[in-house]
Amino acid sequence: MGEKMVKRAYRYRFYPTVSQAQQLARTFGCVRYVFNRALAERSRAWTQEQRRVTYVDTAKALTTWKQDPETEWLGEVSNVPLQQTLRHLQTAYVNFWQKRAKHPTFKKKGKSLDSATYMTNAFSYRDGQIKLAKQDERLRIAWSRPLPEGAQPISVTVSRNSRGQHHISILVEEAISPLPPASVQVGIDAGITSLVTLSTGEKIANPRHERKDRAALALAQRRLARKQKGSANRAKARAKVAKIYGRIADRRRDHLHKLSTRIIRENQTVVIEDLSVRNMMRNHSLARAISDASWSELRRQLEYKADWYGREVIAIDRFYPSSKTCSACGAIAEKLSLNVREWSCRCGVRHDRDVNAARTILAAGLAVAACGDGVRPPRS
Repeated sequence: MGEKMVKRAYRYRFYPTVSQAQQLARTFGCVRYVFNRALAERSRAWTQEQRRVTYVDTAKALTTWKQDPETEWLGEVSNVPLQQTLRHLQTAYVNFWQKRAKHPTFKKKGKSLDSATYMTNAFSYRDGQIKLAKQDERLRIAWSRPLPEGAQPISVTVSRNSRGQHHISILVEEAISPLPPASVQVGIDAGITSLVTLSTGEKIANPRHERKDRAALALAQRRLARKQKGSANRAKARAKVAKIYGRIADRRRDHLHKLSTRIIRENQTVVIEDLSVRNMMRNHSLARAISDASWSELRRQLEYKADWYGREVIAIDRFYPSSKTCSACGAIAEKLSLNVREWSCRCGVRHDRDVNAARTILAAGLAVAACGDGVRPPRS
């Protein structure tokens, strides 16, 4: 197989000057305003007139808003991020209509991620430096890794998280070579005590990132609850809570990337379960542990990396009795409580619950891959 051209985003942290931070804050505010106003107009048109407002309609309305004396401040920032947020709104509606997502919601200051997308006509990239429209200075980017040689950015998205950190995501088109074919297949059983159990018998421990910072997080949240709303001390306390949450998310993301890359590199075919994490979160006893494990993110990473490197990910039906099915003879146990970690089949084989489930998942995935019965397609 030859090289495959893919669009890939490289994310870096950058440190804006005071003037750049102020200009970006105005841009984020304008983007949020345009998104919310366009969403309100589209919702009003549908509920009152049964009329669908298109992207073209909102783009024309944006021109009118910029000419209105009350909102002429929209002209103080680059027009490209404002147009792009209208495109993002259109995409959100398409996903809603095709039942891939819920109805778009309004962006709230302080609760939604501040971001703005610039296309090639709104930024310059020269000598490894990026300068955004409406700014005189180049961004001070911490280049933790270089962009691919000869790559030209297609777009850049700047963002500011709840910790006040600024990041830039640079989208480039890159040629990726498939990995050499492997003769190994693996089944994966997701869990809580072990993050994943492989059909080879290996268990990957769950780092429990949230538990490590649980005491510090609880203390920071109690201090936040005691602060007066609207005060400067409350803003500082909220920043401390956000810092702890951010640290947890960073560690979790890093661990999942390393794990998913290793699995894709070592195996030609990966078989997983099509878990309904949203429904499983309704179990309040396990919701925190399930959320911390982040199985959905692991599956997402496995699927797009498999697509990049010429591997295959198969998702079997979520209702398949993988834990109760004997991987040796195929018999199904009548009852198997969640607290039973080892069990014996009537054929005489004694199973580790998780290892047996992973082996059964692998067998089921390989068996039905040819006909497609019981296989769920990638969510992308």
